[in-house]
Amino acid sequence: MTLRAMRCCAKLLSHSWAAGKDTDDAVRAGSGHSGQIFSIANMPTVVLMDSSLSMTRPVSVEGSEEFQRKHLAVHGLTMLFEHMATNYRLEFTSLVAFSSLWELLVPFTRDYNTLQEALNNLEDYDKTCLEAALQGVSNVVQQEWGTSCPCQVVLVTDGAMGIGRGSLRHSLQTLKQRTDDKKFPLPFPFPSKLYVMCIANAEEFQASDGLDNLEQLISLNGGEGQIYTMEGPLCLKSVQTMFGKLIDQAYSPLHAVLRCGNLASDVQVFPRPEPVLIDEEVDPIPKTVQTDLEIVGFVEIGDISSPPVISRHLVLPIAVNKEGDEMGTGTADETEEEPSTNQMAGKSPNFCVLLHGSLKVEGMVALVQLGPDWFGMLYSQADSKKKSNLMMSLFELGSEPLPWLGRMSQLGPASDAAENPYGEDDSKSPFPIQPKNKRSYAQNVTVWIKASGLQTDVQKIFRNARKLPEKTQTFYKELNRLRKAALAFGFWELLKSVAELLERECTLLPDSAHPDAAFQLSHASQQLKLASTGDSKYAAFEHNIAPMLTDFSGGGAERM
Repeated sequence: MTLRAMRCCAKLLSHSWAAGKDTDDAVRAGSGHSGQIFSIANMPTVVLMDSSLSMTRPVSVEGSEEFQRKHLAVHGLTMLFEHMATNYRLEFTSLVAFSSLWELLVPFTRDYNTLQEALNNLEDYDKTCLEAALQGVSNVVQQEWGTSCPCQVVLVTDGAMGIGRGSLRHSLQTLKQRTDDKKFPLPFPFPSKLYVMCIANAEEFQASDGLDNLEQLISLNGGEGQIYTMEGPLCLKSVQTMFGKLIDQAYSPLHAVLRCGNLASDVQVFPRPEPVLIDEEVDPIPKTVQTDLEIVGFVEIGDISSPPVISRHLVLPIAVNKEGDEMGTGTADETEEEPSTNQMAGKSPNFCVLLHGSLKVEGMVALVQLGPDWFGMLYSQADSKKKSNLMMSLFELGSEPLPWLGRMSQLGPASDAAENPYGEDDSKSPFPIQPKNKRSYAQNVTVWIKASGLQTDVQKIFRNARKLPEKTQTFYKELNRLRKAALAFGFWELLKSVAELLERECTLLPDSAHPDAAFQLSHASQQLKLASTGDSKYAAFEHNIAPMLTDFSGGGAERM
């Protein structure tokens, strides 16, 4: 399947191949990316480390007389940091320690040496109070990223969640007895996943309700996250296995093959796309992105516009040597003496690099099939003036995710059309596709997309206000139009501000002004103030402000 809006694929690719070396060098085999590469598909991590006294309990490990649970936790986190330094080295990570209080040891950084040093110098404190620590994590993330950036929280603890007031058990038991200013910090106000790494095995939880309490934490976070426990005895091998599962689950990109006809390239997708559920199904089965990503055609950026998407992901090529083994995208520790994997891969043609340059030069996007009735788009997005990245956005599930393009299965090559749908000089476009049934609209709807539109509507009111009472009819018509729009948007402040401006306008009336003008302005101001309070009598959407009836004659005041 290809697109009706598609230009010839050979023309598109050949343009980029001859477009020069600059684009190729900027994206070849994952090299040349700026430090902002992951700001587009960012998912920072907060490591929440338990530093209470219970973490100092000894464990029996061969060859070590004093080995504590804290040392196992440090070993596991070291393994995680080493993995992220190699594969997620441009991702942001923060380290928070907690006991009865919490402390931000390392703010969000990409320097994993700093994180490792702080972890090695971690001190021991007193009892465990997890609620305060979770509130601290919420504050740290919101101060740095706000509430829209998804974040992963890795809680490392021994499962001993304290006793008495301040313990996790006490916090969960008092959930329904709290006031609004003392709410439990879960769910977090930002999209998140909570991973609990327990330096304990399942047998230790059988005699307590610790595991049940931790599972309730995951439930409070919307079910987003998972609990990991150690299998077998508490030893280095067990903790490596546990953190290995976390890495596979949360810190491994999707490895896929990007295809376009006979061209193909092995790629990594960061972060790994999440499974998607269809709400309409009785027994929904999670839909996952398949490992074969098939490009079905190309379309102009102007035609695709700015479509709604589920998520956005970074696409990087995987260098493959002659024997077929993956070489990765290179690390930061490569020396000048030995050729880096990036340099070696840069000498080999790569379809992913070619596609990126093509889309950037031609100003187009590639539509890619992610699975049955599931599509997305590949496009070039700039980090700076010189650097850009190949991105993939996932559309909603369905055969018609973008109504203005129509059904994907009905699109085809532009060359199949009787005449060029874009015109001889590319002066027109076949999109958007008009619906079969023409929709009728009973009245115009007030829309304020830009500040200038709102300013124009307010100015109309005051132009008519200065011509009262001759323009009474028009004045109240514009006033009621603005009032209804403000009520529909919940824009109470606008009503109050316009009311204050009307009061000011009343005080600025010249001596020659008709007496009725002052009455009408004061009346309109009072009615807007009443509406801004939200009172059901005066803030009803159907209610219209009527002119004030006065006894002045000959003033030309109109009656509604």
